[in-house]
Amino acid sequence: MFSLIIPIYNRPEEIKELLESLLLSDYKKEYEIVIIEDGSKIDCKEVVSQYADKFSISYYFKENSGPGDSRNYGMKVAKGDYFIILDSDCLIPSNYLSEVEKELESDYVDCFGGSDAAHESFSKIQKAINFTMTSFLTTGGIRGGSEKIGKFQPRSFNMGISKKAFEESKGFGNIHPGEDPDLSIRLWKLGYKTRLFPNAFVYHKRRIDWNKFSIQVNKFGKARPILDSWYPEYSKITFWFPSLFVMGLIFSVILLIFGYKLPALLYAFYYLMILVFSTIQNKSLEIGLLSLIAVNRQFFGYGLGYLKSFLKIKVLKQQPEKAFPELFFKR
Repeated sequence: MFSLIIPIYNRPEEIKELLESLLLSDYKKEYEIVIIEDGSKIDCKEVVSQYADKFSISYYFKENSGPGDSRNYGMKVAKGDYFIILDSDCLIPSNYLSEVEKELESDYVDCFGGSDAAHESFSKIQKAINFTMTSFLTTGGIRGGSEKIGKFQPRSFNMGISKKAFEESKGFGNIHPGEDPDLSIRLWKLGYKTRLFPNAFVYHKRRIDWNKFSIQVNKFGKARPILDSWYPEYSKITFWFPSLFVMGLIFSVILLIFGYKLPALLYAFYYLMILVFSTIQNKSLEIGLLSLIAVNRQFFGYGLGYLKSFLKIKVLKQQPEKAFPELFFKR
């Protein structure tokens, strides 16, 4: 039986939209929904109670200890034998659970990840951010459904893990963000396999503005050298790409001042590709233009965060918890 594990923090309106989308599910077998309120000041208990007669649903309130620990809490109290972890800002397509079951029956795996997509109801900024987070031109398409770059590391906004794998791995650690690749690597070390379920996607709404997006990807960049220090055998040169992009862009501008145009022209061609592909994909020139902002926010946020973390963790040999306390939740 599936148990849907959904942590939430101060966003009751999100859980309502998510539950409304699940009402349209074509999956007819029994499953449960476990809501974990992570110390919210604005709780969603009343919202959840409105769906008590529509789902097998349970609600738990706990002290704030971060999304990873909240997911672990939910999996400990869940009744199912396969856990599906979702973020509260997701909308679930009607065939999602059916696709998950189909994949598990055809080629079982103890941990899977699904991709994310932009729903037609999303704002233009949300669609632009979705493009830059999923496009093969920016992230290699890892979040958007590509499995070409190494082993697939599920992301915790759309992830499944068996009860057996959870109990043996002890679930998520206290780093955030970065808790999902950390768990994936520990599962690999225990002998478990992970796999992408390409048709089990969700609509990831990401209720963030430009500044919040920059902060989020900056934290992603800071987390990566920490993970590389823990698991050096899984470090990749591709993790450097955003930082190299930023340094190259700055260098190309300097060269342009002195009359050397080629590097700047190469960057201009790249930005043109972003504009064209996003405009075609989203059928909107405005979203294409917004995608240029999103790409810069992503690369500068992640790239500078990675450089700062690499200096502190790899060069200066600082302890991660002391270097970046904002990335670690106390339990």
